Amino acid sequence: MTVTEHLDKLAEFEPAPYPVVSLYLNTQSGPTGRDQYQAFVRAEFKARSRTYPQGSPERASLDQDLERIATYLRDELQASANGVALFACSAGELFEAVQLTAPIDQHWLFVGSVPHLYPLARLLDMYPRYAAVLVDSNRARIFVFSLASIEQSRELAGKKTKRHSQGGWSQARYQRHIENMHLQHVKEVVEALDALVRDEGIQHVIAAGPDEALALLRDQTPPHLAEKLSVTTRLELDASDAEVLQATLESFQQRAAETDAERVRELLDSWHSGGLGVVGPEATLRALEMSQVDELIITGSMEALKPVQRLPDDAAPGRIEADTSAPQGTADEMTLKLSRELIARAQQTGARIRFIEDSALLEEVGGVGALLRFRI
Repeated sequence: MTVTEHLDKLAEFEPAPYPVVSLYLNTQSGPTGRDQYQAFVRAEFKARSRTYPQGSPERASLDQDLERIATYLRDELQASANGVALFACSAGELFEAVQLTAPIDQHWLFVGSVPHLYPLARLLDMYPRYAAVLVDSNRARIFVFSLASIEQSRELAGKKTKRHSQGGWSQARYQRHIENMHLQHVKEVVEALDALVRDEGIQHVIAAGPDEALALLRDQTPPHLAEKLSVTTRLELDASDAEVLQATLESFQQRAAETDAERVRELLDSWHSGGLGVVGPEATLRALEMSQVDELIITGSMEALKPVQRLPDDAAPGRIEADTSAPQGTADEMTLKLSRELIARAQQTGARIRFIEDSALLEEVGGVGALLRFRI
């Protein structure tokens, strides 16, 4: 299953009368080469178990979940994983494990009546699925990246050209021949890239290579594909796969940060003009309830959300408790529940989710807003 499919499934989970565990761990090795999450797991599992009376069905269900998670971490966590998200409720027949190449910044443990999806949705936004193409005059490499890992890659090779020492008309004809070969090569690259983007439903493309090759690529790119080609960068064609991933991801994230302010400005302008925009937790929740939301625009800092006085009547019931290794600690309970409702309802209604990492951009409107499909 893809992470998006996991999110879809978890968002549909019906509230359970038993504890539902959502555990996010950074599984990168520490300076000594040892895992850094085990101490967090041991301490928090023990503390969380004690919050339920011994012998109660809730305690029995939670203890079973915590034991199953500990066994999974011991026996099934791959050494290559930099993060893992686990969701469990034995009484509700839930166990989902998502191993990730992308790192999770901090450890989080949530216990409530439903899975807590905010960190997973944010991770998907930070490390999106995109295509990258490296191109020069006679070679190209095309990649699909997702969550900081390679999904697929291929290489295209055009005809290599040799130097020609003759001058005059012969040299001019030969130069035109070379230019035509380069042009044909780039056309083939664009055709392959276009088919990939169409077949895989890819929304973002990054291109890299020498300036002259990138200029030719832009000239040959049809408008519908050019709309997705938002970033270009310099990169040697023989760069390693890891170097390609790092360079293109940094370029993508930098571009995303630059466009965050534009997107928030579009949201605020739409709201001020009475158009297809709403801001604030209450208005955004109402729009999600009515399936009006096309794109949820939400702060990347959970604690920056302004809590609401009252959640919708059909919101997930019961308490939610959280523990974390994050320096800022956890948000209050109402904010935690709000963040869960916003993400789950967006996922349930097919709304896009965009996280704004600069929390100051949405501070005046409570950390959240939405662009709408329609008004009622």
